[in-house]
Amino acid sequence: MTDSKNINNPVGQGGGQRKKLSRAERQNNGPHRNLDRQGAADRKAELVRKMREKARAAEGARQAGDDTAQS
Repeated sequence: MTDSKNINNPVGQGGGQRKKLSRAERQNNGPHRNLDRQGAADRKAELVRKMREKARAAEGARQAGDDTAQS
């Protein structure tokens, strides 16, 4: 068996080589984060759409109330 000069780096002890990580992956910004961001963007878009619908409904009710008050 081949011995390493460094006890923290035992050659031939199994485990193989480590995958080279990109800079983003080293900072925990790997491909999974893109999916998280996409999901968050989808939820935000849905929330904004619902808020706009509520605002339109409230505006419509206010317009209808103004019309009946003027009659």
